[in-house]
Amino acid sequence: MKIEALNRFPVKGLSAQALDSVILNMGQGFPCDRKFGFARPNSGFDPADPKPLPKTKFYMLARDASLALLSTEYDEESGVLSLSASENSGRFDIGTVDGKQQASQFIKSYLSLSDDETPQLHEASPHRFTDVSVDSTEMMNAVSIINLDSVDAFSKAIGQDVDPNRFRANIQISGLPAFSELEMLGQEISVGSVRLKIVKRTRRCPATEVNLKTGERDIRTPKMLREHYGHLDMGVYAQVKHGGVLSVGGIVELG
Repeated sequence: MKIEALNRFPVKGLSAQALDSVILNMGQGFPCDRKFGFARPNSGFDPADPKPLPKTKFYMLARDASLALLSTEYDEESGVLSLSASENSGRFDIGTVDGKQQASQFIKSYLSLSDDETPQLHEASPHRFTDVSVDSTEMMNAVSIINLDSVDAFSKAIGQDVDPNRFRANIQISGLPAFSELEMLGQEISVGSVRLKIVKRTRRCPATEVNLKTGERDIRTPKMLREHYGHLDMGVYAQVKHGGVLSVGGIVELG
């Protein structure tokens, strides 16, 4: 087994940033992963007292499919978020209040929202805007893993090519029997000094229906998973039990 891709998602619901390598620390997720979120008005999120909220409180692919066509890049050193669409682009220093407001206005315009739907860009590090943050602090800091062999088997089962990036995982691996990862709860995998404990199956939502190249919903992923496998799961979450460096091409071992 080996690592085929590493990704972080600085802003919840927006595009991935591919990484060649990443340093993981025990009990923590990918650095700068889901660090920011564009909350819906009256979400109830308070950066001074951050509490996990359901993903429905944020602008994200499950409800706002056109976000798939928005290219994003976050420079951790400068704090600048770059957003670009086919007809518009902008660079925002989201380490400042003004920069956050300007980025929020960009998303409002991009999604053609009314004034009372204006997003609010939030950050409350070390809080992460992960879907499973509502489960526990430990799960908020879990990393997500996709087995490319499972995606390939799913593609063949439904007769359509499925882009593994639909599943927005931090780690993409190959060489593991299709869907066997779903039966590995409680087990550990290792890559060099890094040890990851698999703790939860990933239940899929309508965000995975969206074609990342067209912004259209073209595969009813949850429905097809249920029809072919009797569940809605694709991928797993894992907790970092021992830190170290992960790199693309790294060999993954069981135990």
